[in-house]
Amino acid sequence: MFRDRRAEREAVERLLAQARDGRSGVLVMRGEAGIGKTALLEHARDAAAGYRVVRATGVESEMEFAFAGLHQLCAPLLDRLGALPDPQQAALDVAFGLRAGDPPDRFLVGLATLSLLAEAAEERPLLCLVDDAQWLDAASAQILPFVARRLEAERMALLFALRDLGPDRGGAEVLAGLPELRLDGLGEADARALLAAAVHAPLDERVRDRIIAEARGNPLALLELPRGAEPAPSAELAGGFGLPDALGVPRRIEESFRLRSGRLPADTQLLLLVAAAEPVGDAALLWRAAEHLGIGAEADVPAEAAGLLEIGARVRFSHPLVRSAIYRAATAPDRRRAHHALAETTDPQTDPDRRAWHRAQAVRGTDETVAAELEHSGDRARSRGGLAAAAAFLERAVVLTPEPAERARRALAAAHAKHEAGAPHAASELLTVAAAGPLDALQHARVELLRAQIAFVLTRGSDVPGMLLDAAKTLAPLDAALARETYLQAFEAAIHAGPLGQGRGVLEAAEAARAAPAPSTPPRPLDLLLDGVVTRFTQGYEASAPGLRRALEAFRDQFGAEDDGRRGLWLACRVAFMLFDDETLYELTSRHVRLARDAGALATLATALNFHATIMVNNGELSRAAELAAEESAITQSIGAPPLPHARLVLAAYRGRQSETSELYAAAVRDVTERGEGTVVTLGQAALAVLHNGLGNYEAALAAATGPCDYDELAHSSAALPELIEAAVRAGEPVRAAAALERLSPRARASGTQWALGVEARSRALMSTGPAAEELYREAIERLGGCRRVTDLARAHLVYGEWLRREGRRKDAHEQLRTAHELLSGMGLEAFAARAARELRATGGQPRKRTAQPADALTAQELHIARLVATGATSKEVGAQLFLSPRTIDAHLRSIFRKLGITSRRQLRDLQLP
Repeated sequence: MFRDRRAEREAVERLLAQARDGRSGVLVMRGEAGIGKTALLEHARDAAAGYRVVRATGVESEMEFAFAGLHQLCAPLLDRLGALPDPQQAALDVAFGLRAGDPPDRFLVGLATLSLLAEAAEERPLLCLVDDAQWLDAASAQILPFVARRLEAERMALLFALRDLGPDRGGAEVLAGLPELRLDGLGEADARALLAAAVHAPLDERVRDRIIAEARGNPLALLELPRGAEPAPSAELAGGFGLPDALGVPRRIEESFRLRSGRLPADTQLLLLVAAAEPVGDAALLWRAAEHLGIGAEADVPAEAAGLLEIGARVRFSHPLVRSAIYRAATAPDRRRAHHALAETTDPQTDPDRRAWHRAQAVRGTDETVAAELEHSGDRARSRGGLAAAAAFLERAVVLTPEPAERARRALAAAHAKHEAGAPHAASELLTVAAAGPLDALQHARVELLRAQIAFVLTRGSDVPGMLLDAAKTLAPLDAALARETYLQAFEAAIHAGPLGQGRGVLEAAEAARAAPAPSTPPRPLDLLLDGVVTRFTQGYEASAPGLRRALEAFRDQFGAEDDGRRGLWLACRVAFMLFDDETLYELTSRHVRLARDAGALATLATALNFHATIMVNNGELSRAAELAAEESAITQSIGAPPLPHARLVLAAYRGRQSETSELYAAAVRDVTERGEGTVVTLGQAALAVLHNGLGNYEAALAAATGPCDYDELAHSSAALPELIEAAVRAGEPVRAAAALERLSPRARASGTQWALGVEARSRALMSTGPAAEELYREAIERLGGCRRVTDLARAHLVYGEWLRREGRRKDAHEQLRTAHELLSGMGLEAFAARAARELRATGGQPRKRTAQPADALTAQELHIARLVATGATSKEVGAQLFLSPRTIDAHLRSIFRKLGITSRRQLRDLQLP
């Protein structure tokens, strides 16, 4: 029976009505234990006429089992797995232990879950109820919010009940950012009415007031506190005497349940404890364990009569606090006895992990056999993609391991698992256990390496490159391949720190890495990359170019074929930019996007999209870059990660949007300065140089370009040098322009690409006069016309046209400036296009206004979908690529058709999309 809660019930009913009409929704109901969250879930179930209802309940003692909550939710729908694409079927099969296979990316499992739920919702609306979400296992707690954030046009409603655990017990980040409904206590009138309905004996007025005050409107407290009073409710309630209780309301309710269970017969109390220790609610297992303990078949009757437990096909407590109250109240020997009975009666063939977990809880002290079982369980969890579960099993195995060396080995493995699962603080604690040893030399080196890797995640601190270099030096005589990888990681950390680094930087890393052991034969791509980068920072750009070109060729040949082809990719892409190798840069970044997308590795995909989008901006495909940036933003929001600023910052700069660029730059610098990521600062400075050169603010462009050039950042200095030269020439600083050209020219010759030689010719032309200048301008246009850098080609036409006008050759200038304006405006480089328009008018010409196109009304996401559908892709195929359901794609298509004034996919294929 509900008291009040009208607004909450109406919110739930609105959600159901919207989902029935094809507008998916999610709602997180937060509040303390007993406040009415579960009752609202039950109201949603009762109100969901015509819906199919699936549900899951988090259980604190089951948090170590990967995908346990997700499996509860999806199990009734697994007959529909065949409708999913093969990679998604495989991901769910492996995650749920239905087949063996490579560990799936957790977000591919999320996409498969979304597809499965959406498939079920095609038949009739689907309501998903998740109670006690704070106790979901880590994998489920990541995947279900991802699914919730990707819901759009499915006939689906997803409701979570989330208990406030208090500031010292975590849980605050679970489901953060999703729509919330906060449940507070009942009003006084409803509280009095509920208490009167619960207690039939006469109540002293002062006692009633005290209970209402202490319950603070918590419905379960109002129902349970009178029932749990000692020694008999009527005696205490009539007298009105009693000491004040400092416990919070949930603990008072829990205490009430404990008192009620404590009055039951001994066999019933033991049965309740076994049920509390068994998180799945398996009635058959409960009765097998009860028989093992000699508990009679009627022992459940008093518990059911007391309203604490129901045993049918499943075992169900009347409230989660009943389970916790019973388990907390039990003595340690009784808990071990219950877990031992459950372990003995759990089938080791069908459920080895749960059996190992119960055996671990039954152990007093240490036990090598059980620790080994837990380690095997951790291996199985890892193979299913459950990194957090693997870490939890290994962590428990450490505690149970008697022999110090074996304990140190397992502690190191557990620390690695915690680190991979995104729990760096817990990993640090386990490293402390591992470091206590005894360790052999290689294990000690691995401890130091992991300590540095954790520090990089936590702080990006200036000391991280030095920590990695020290670890690499220690590893050198022990594991040559790992030592070389660690030196490369040190370079990456130093490049990340950039000008904000205060410790050992890239120069120190290069000097130290000269002592790296020789590579294997044949060398891996990352071996070639390490040697080339060492040469770059010890002997200079020109000396390093041949070796780095070989490294990039190796990455192009092997990337995607094996893991070695992917390690070091971030640095390889930066090297390609440094060498002005536009073809390799495009190939590596686009292939990285494709492989990450195919694997469903969303965190990796977001990074790959971000990098590829910046390259597409440079190549003049700004509309495509905006689509990729929008997809990256949607993905990072879905997985709960902070958005990546790089692509949006570069895009705004090239578009000439000063306010937007300045705001993005300031926000990015503020964020990365705190983390010590100076590479974002130099990227932003290079972008600002482009912005201000476009706007004609040459002094500002010169100041912005100076930072990356002076620091000699690996990639951004190559981007900034041509900007510095143009800005210095226009700002009347020929000496600075000449100095920058002296650095750019040998780099261009060493690179040898059309891009490098083209921007060098354009830069040299800016500083030349007469026929020599014209010859250089023409060379720049010819060379840049032969590469992907259309933005640089358009700018070459622009500066050539400006030079021609100043030479008094208005007709020739008109031709070049019109070409520049058409290219620049067509790409969306608004500031440069405006600069070209001004120059064109000065020649007597009139710039052509860009004709508005129907596609201009499309959002970046809609344009992306339209582009994919125009290739012939089905809604299911587009949905799989963009991690959306087919119904959501169809909803976007309806909007696209309306904006474009068309009615079919065939017409879409015939349109010219930007």
